Amino acid sequence: MSLKIYDSATRSLRDFQPLVAGQVGIYLCGATVQGSPHIGHMRSALAFDVFARWLRRSGYEVRTVRNVTDIDDKILDKSARAGWPWWAWAYRHENEFSEAYRTLGILPPTYEPRATGHVTDMIELIARIVEAGHAYAGDPGNVYFDVASLPDYGSLTRQELANMSVDESEAEPDKRGPHDFALWKAPKPGEPATASWDSPWGRGRPGWHLECSAMAGRYLGDVFDVHGGGIDLRFPHHENEQAQSHAAGRGFARYWMHNAWVTIEGEKMSKSLGNSLTVRAVAREVPPVVLRLALGTVHYRSTVAYSPATLAEAAAVWERLSGFATRSADMVGEVPLEDVAHLPVEELPPGFVSAMDDDVNVSGALAVVHEAVTRGNTALASRDADAARRSQLEVRSMLDVLGLDPLCEQWRAPGGSTAEHAALTSLVEGMLERRSQARAAKDWATADAVRDALAGAGIAVEDSPQGVRWHVEGR
Repeated sequence: MSLKIYDSATRSLRDFQPLVAGQVGIYLCGATVQGSPHIGHMRSALAFDVFARWLRRSGYEVRTVRNVTDIDDKILDKSARAGWPWWAWAYRHENEFSEAYRTLGILPPTYEPRATGHVTDMIELIARIVEAGHAYAGDPGNVYFDVASLPDYGSLTRQELANMSVDESEAEPDKRGPHDFALWKAPKPGEPATASWDSPWGRGRPGWHLECSAMAGRYLGDVFDVHGGGIDLRFPHHENEQAQSHAAGRGFARYWMHNAWVTIEGEKMSKSLGNSLTVRAVAREVPPVVLRLALGTVHYRSTVAYSPATLAEAAAVWERLSGFATRSADMVGEVPLEDVAHLPVEELPPGFVSAMDDDVNVSGALAVVHEAVTRGNTALASRDADAARRSQLEVRSMLDVLGLDPLCEQWRAPGGSTAEHAALTSLVEGMLERRSQARAAKDWATADAVRDALAGAGIAVEDSPQGVRWHVEGR
């Protein structure tokens, strides 16, 4: 079957036909760098990383754009309370997001533009919207989009204007209508002068919705294939993005894909709920690949129910997958990464291809991976080298699409060799057992000496409520 994706705009499963044959352009709403990234922030990035990987494996040339919003009200507010320059605050957290993406093996986008680098594009877009009669100037420095002037406003989320809720935080006395939204905003009292730019309507800064419309147009053109993001962004953010672009005469996105969020005890992850978990903190407790597996192998339109049990289940799955890859590589040799990454889609198991072509059904695809692992383990047990090698190629190629090849550079065992890793693990675990016995006997000198010896060899040891963990420094 050909690739089908669920289009949020039509609320239907549609055959995917790119604007240009063999090429796909994707715009993904990226981070607003107001604070440290938590695991909920990674949901979209992971979902669309797998989508882009599958498109490339299917033979498409893929251009991905994931923006960075580095100027908005929250950044200005939080940086002021912390006593930081707003741009330094934004850059600090932009770097943290980049680190989190790398930690989870998310491939870098083709372009990652910052909002502050595209103010000229935004001013030009506003001018087009004003000229078309869909925006108006309010008080000096304010420009608003006139939602009533656009017949298809509300079409993305299928809402009538009269039934839309009003965000009281957006209430401004110079707006003509309660649903109108800011394209350009005058500085607020006390805001730094560096957080505003000159424009034909007065000094100010861009509205949040405007940023994405301008950057999508800059890097993907007036019409492009897919716009992605979290389901919570459908309204008003994506509705307003589409409205701005349509008002300027741009066709904008041909397909809309929205991922569900991460929940903890039934509630959506957010800083306001106080239940956010930073990627950096979680990655200290579990291997990052386990976190990726937990967050990235649930269908993108399904909620990820995050819990210790979720991580434990993911860890068990990873142990099975990586264990097969390790054993097969030790027995029949490691299939080169080049062969793994470029196995033609026609040579992948048909069930895997069908699942991925069915709206990127990663859970169904993973079930096919497990079937291949079972066949591979049977081949290993019977010493069938040819079958074992073929299973290794298939399993790792499928996992490569999911960003989870156990023997890729990021996830492979320390030392570069599965046999070496097994030896290292045996030695380290033996020394940790000596340390545990010494601690139980209150022989602190011996316990410290073991830890120091491991540290001298580049092995970091961490004591946690879940037990002792260790890793090679720098990995």
